[in-house]
Amino acid sequence: MRRAGAYILGCSGPALTAAERQFFAQANPLGFILFARNVRDPSQLRALTESLRAAVGRAAPILIDQEGGRVQRLTAPHWRQWAAAADQIATVGPENAARSMYLRSRLIARELNWAGIDVNCAPLGDLARPETHNVLKNRCYGSDPATVARIARAVADGLLHGGVLPVLKHIPGHGRATVDSHLDLPRVKTPLSQLETTDFAVFRALSDLPLGMTAHVIYEALDGGAPVTTSGEAIIYIRRAMGFQGFLMTDDISMQALSGSIAARCVASIRAGCDAVLHCNGKLAEMEEVAEASGTLTEKAAARASRALARRRPPVPGEVSALVTELDALLGKRRDA
Repeated sequence: MRRAGAYILGCSGPALTAAERQFFAQANPLGFILFARNVRDPSQLRALTESLRAAVGRAAPILIDQEGGRVQRLTAPHWRQWAAAADQIATVGPENAARSMYLRSRLIARELNWAGIDVNCAPLGDLARPETHNVLKNRCYGSDPATVARIARAVADGLLHGGVLPVLKHIPGHGRATVDSHLDLPRVKTPLSQLETTDFAVFRALSDLPLGMTAHVIYEALDGGAPVTTSGEAIIYIRRAMGFQGFLMTDDISMQALSGSIAARCVASIRAGCDAVLHCNGKLAEMEEVAEASGTLTEKAAARASRALARRRPPVPGEVSALVTELDALLGKRRDA
């Protein structure tokens, strides 16, 4: 079988164009990622996921960001609307936080699974801090490493039990970033000894998860000259010190935290040790550049991808109504008969 490309790509709209079909068939990306621009209603979305897989002739993974709150691509009226994670956790209290996030993830997974989406870009292992940029802060699960690790594990388990693979992000942590990495490059000067007992500890505790996403953040303790995504030293740290042996993708390669051309970013990421490049905006000309620069999966990356995708399972049997009832009770919502 032809080895897949070392990239995960978007598409431009709610249905594939003829040019996209032709390009995907030739480029053979490992998988795809969807955004709000690709979503209208459940039937349309399911047709789109089927056409994406048909274009490459295999059960390619299809990703989405369905955290809840502001980062939610499937929204009302067709899908349940979720509060930001931090708001839900505050509502239910610390004793119910992990269980409520597990239930939420099971229900999110059910909606994704029906639509043909089998990977969700969650959980977040990032620690919320006073200086955390607002683009991330209310998406975080807390500020204590043990608490965040416990809730993130519950989110991952809920997704897995619902038939969806989780993506751990943003390795090795984004909470100390004071600027938005969509626009600027964050730099963290915290000593390694402090990071290892705080931010990095969360990701070490979750290092067995199948998929991960890098942070576009410079950690001076790891590499003062390059963000994690393009730093060989940082990727070695993630693999060896943190123990993460899952499939490692970049955050969106087109974010402005990274410098240089799209092609240069791709080359640097793959050389640093990322298994695949994630490109999200669906612009065909850029995707062609990504495919050319990134090449196919290395032998090691292909093996990691195979192990990760082998963890896809049908949803655990269970009554959806019972999950909804339990979650709504935790959230203090009354269900009318």
